[in-house]
Amino acid sequence: MKLLVTGGAGYVGSIVSRQLLGAGHEVVVLDNLERGHRAAVAPQARLAVADLRDPGAVLQAVSEGFDGALHFAAFALVGESIAHPERYYRNNVLGTLNLLEALRAAEVSRLVFSSTCAVYGQPDEVPISEAAPPRPTNAYGASKLAVDGMIGDYCVAYGLGAVSLRYFNVAGASGGAGEDHDPETHLIPNILRTAQGRNPYVEVFGTDYPTPDGTAIRDYIHIDDLSAAHLLALDGAEPGRHRIFNLGTGRGFSVREMIAAAQTVTGLQIATREAARRPGDPPMLVAAGQRIRDELGWEPRKPEIETMIADAWSFQQARPDGYSE
Repeated sequence: MKLLVTGGAGYVGSIVSRQLLGAGHEVVVLDNLERGHRAAVAPQARLAVADLRDPGAVLQAVSEGFDGALHFAAFALVGESIAHPERYYRNNVLGTLNLLEALRAAEVSRLVFSSTCAVYGQPDEVPISEAAPPRPTNAYGASKLAVDGMIGDYCVAYGLGAVSLRYFNVAGASGGAGEDHDPETHLIPNILRTAQGRNPYVEVFGTDYPTPDGTAIRDYIHIDDLSAAHLLALDGAEPGRHRIFNLGTGRGFSVREMIAAAQTVTGLQIATREAARRPGDPPMLVAAGQRIRDELGWEPRKPEIETMIADAWSFQQARPDGYSE
């Protein structure tokens, strides 16, 4: 298939692009390079530089014709979304509306959307199932939930076949590509930056949670397993239907457990500093991911946290300054 990958210069989009190419698909990456990296784009993919907030540019890019689209282009910083919600509604929501209109005009029949567990906010029950009530606590989660709603409406009205994958915590690296954000807010790369000496310490936000060691627990999924889910979702898109799946391993690890695992993988001591809880951070976020297993046949192949950390460590050692553009 000929596939459009929005946000293909970012962490997840660049690695999913590589998996799509490896499966024999043709890939065109659409990215404005505002937060992605030209050097991260899969070498065999064609890059179209365009901004989803520009409806004319999006329409032109999509008009060449595609069999499907995978949509990763979004702002994804929780703190920024609280301070500047307008950026998230303009980029994530309006940008996706422009994309949906362009897909409709070009008669692109299938879409896979990069959603998030942030739509659930503070969950009533853990593990979190797809039936959990969505109650986002920030504009990032709210913007993703709004996009899920728009996609569902387009499926009903125009026969689009779409799948939303609600990620938990993505980790690891693959095929020479990995995480390089500015600012970096994710735990594993910040732990490894501390191991490299680039950060003085890892901040542990909250040590008084109702968890076994007092630190927050999260569900981590290897980027290769997440990529595999996108290929299955693309095949599982059905005309007129919007399917939603949580994407995690169903197992949680605390912040202290992650730091200890990183020390084992790297063989280095990693300095920490305890800090207060961040507002809105739940004690535990773990996926109930049986639906995607039952309906799409997905299974994680790399569930070990040490594998995720080791792959991320290899990327950071190979690119100590990131993509350094």
